[in-house]
Amino acid sequence: MTLTPDEIRALPKVVLHDHLDGGLRPETLIELAQEIGYELPSDDADLLSKHFIANSNSGDLVRYLEAFTHTSAVMQTAANITRIAREAVIDHARDGVIYVELRYAPELHTEQGLIMQEVVDAVTLGIEEGVSDALEEGYTIRAAALLCAMRQNHRSLEVAELALANWGTGCVGFDIAGPEAGFPPAKHAPAFTLLRDELFPVTIHAGEADDTDSLAQALGLGAARRIGHGVRIHEDITDFGTEMPVFGHIAQYVLDQQIPLEICPTSNVHTGAAPSIAEHPMHELRDLGFAVTINTDDKLMSGVDMVSEFTDLHDVGWTKRDLFEATLAAAWGAFLPYDERADLADLIVAGYGMDD
Repeated sequence: MTLTPDEIRALPKVVLHDHLDGGLRPETLIELAQEIGYELPSDDADLLSKHFIANSNSGDLVRYLEAFTHTSAVMQTAANITRIAREAVIDHARDGVIYVELRYAPELHTEQGLIMQEVVDAVTLGIEEGVSDALEEGYTIRAAALLCAMRQNHRSLEVAELALANWGTGCVGFDIAGPEAGFPPAKHAPAFTLLRDELFPVTIHAGEADDTDSLAQALGLGAARRIGHGVRIHEDITDFGTEMPVFGHIAQYVLDQQIPLEICPTSNVHTGAAPSIAEHPMHELRDLGFAVTINTDDKLMSGVDMVSEFTDLHDVGWTKRDLFEATLAAAWGAFLPYDERADLADLIVAGYGMDD
């Protein structure tokens, strides 16, 4: 059965992997840049969007990440950060998202005097305002935040301590982000030891621009409950895509434990982690039983939203049942208490009509 655009928009969605500084509205970025005299590649919203997409679609994660210099420039005041977080929540709600975890690196927003706790406070306020404003528009959405440490820097322990200090007040997890190759999880062992001892939820970017060793460290040393992207898990499966694949111990563990893979289809193509949407490894991973979830990563940089991601997957053969199962996997993978995840799951079952 072919789903119409309206039907796809109406489907309940869960987003586990979305970067706050990668999802600004282009109009907002232009307005805020003009206020501080920052020069962007273009002052036209459509042209700016096309510039980011072209830059992102290079097949190179490092080049992809260069674009964040522009968004970070306008995210150095509490008011701007709050606005951007508020708009992010509203935009997701309009796409049918009922739960989103927005991730960001506090250390990137301290260039003009903010301390990291003030950055966290600004995001928390923006999320609260976004949930309230979305409700006024008729949308019900829950939203939370993940704190990221930049893996090429040396503040991960400080960020981990900050995440723990804000646990229960809007912060639900920890991540390391940035260039993956050359900056493995092992470089941040003290942070992961602290979080593991405190039983704090962790997800780690791994298996996007580096090999399965990165995945192994994320799962072992990092004790990650989810994997950011994880696309290259297929490299630990011999004869992947055939009728008789053979699992390595890393892939077997991820499958057996149903570790959610935070797949970002379009972004994965843009960074070279997948050749195309049609040839994305996520299709075979889904068929093999992995806990595949669907995410946006960076809405501005890749020119996507959850509606477009669902639509692109539907166009290459994903059924309503496939979208439902990925969304359900995301709900159960959310960094929420069990009963709240169960409530999300019930909403998804009802929203997809799977309780008939």
